[in-house]
Amino acid sequence: MRPNFDLNRTPLVVIWETTRACDLACFHCRACAQPQRNPLELSTKEAKRLIDDVAVLNPPIFIFTGGDPLKRPDIFELVHYAAMKHLHPAMTPSATPLLTRDALVELKQAGLHRLALSLDGPTAESHDQFRGVPGSFEQTLNALAWCGAIGLPVQVNTAVSKRNIDDLEKIMEVIKDFKVVMWSLFFMVPTGRAGLEDLPSEGQFEHAFERLLDMSRKVPFKVKTTEAPHYRRYILQHRPKNAAPAGNGVPGILPVNEAKGFVFISHTGEVQPSGFLPVSAGNVLYQSLTEIYRDSQLFCELRNSDNLSGKCRLCEFRDICGGSRARAYAVSGDMFAQDPCCAYQPRQMQAV
Repeated sequence: MRPNFDLNRTPLVVIWETTRACDLACFHCRACAQPQRNPLELSTKEAKRLIDDVAVLNPPIFIFTGGDPLKRPDIFELVHYAAMKHLHPAMTPSATPLLTRDALVELKQAGLHRLALSLDGPTAESHDQFRGVPGSFEQTLNALAWCGAIGLPVQVNTAVSKRNIDDLEKIMEVIKDFKVVMWSLFFMVPTGRAGLEDLPSEGQFEHAFERLLDMSRKVPFKVKTTEAPHYRRYILQHRPKNAAPAGNGVPGILPVNEAKGFVFISHTGEVQPSGFLPVSAGNVLYQSLTEIYRDSQLFCELRNSDNLSGKCRLCEFRDICGGSRARAYAVSGDMFAQDPCCAYQPRQMQAV
């Protein structure tokens, strides 16, 4: 991280959805991925032009995602191109037969900085049911071991829903035996194939935060959340009494949210605040990513916490949290509405 990092000018994370093609059938897939590639995906030439634009923004984290990036035959070339642009590329492939040890070696040689693998259950039965294809659990564990053997940094992603929110400790027990640098938990947004019936309640979110904070103190890797910015609020509420006060200057906590430090480019070039918030602010085929991120009306409005409504607007943690704009949009149709999965009552509401 550079000093005085300005999230209004530079995203912390840029994610490019290289393709929506994937051989898994995950029940929660935000992209409704399918086996065949879309002919309107960015071409190799267009992808390199996008990577050039990402290099102008110079984010600390640049991720190739999907679908399954390994479904693109040019993916090794594109990873190498990103590495040559000093972007420290990361990737989130699917655990399918395409994910071989040789493929991982080739990705590392191309300059891949980190690999992220999904593990959504502590057993083959639970994980494979989540992912919709038998053998995914075994393939994931094999890939974790291969990454450790070849020295490729690896993180584990877990999609948290009602189906597995009570199994987080068991999942942690599985991954702690591997050389994992981070455990990233994606709290479900009911979009794509994911339905409201699988969305945990606000009480389940809060209880999960309590357990995650406890687990994070016992493992050698970092633990973070996605689409659960109120976990930052929970951490601040339970920080030591002599720690820094709540606010944007809290050491180690950046107020990243949709459009605020985070930007997503779809397989066809649409620029969105997040992959879970399918609203476009422009297209990289016609505008620069830098211009869209910094100046588009949608992104500027999302970065302004005065635009929030409901209890998110009244909350004293709104500038460090802000609630999941994607979940608010998915549930209510209003991206500025309060996060429906936050249990916290702001002090202004408590005083009424």
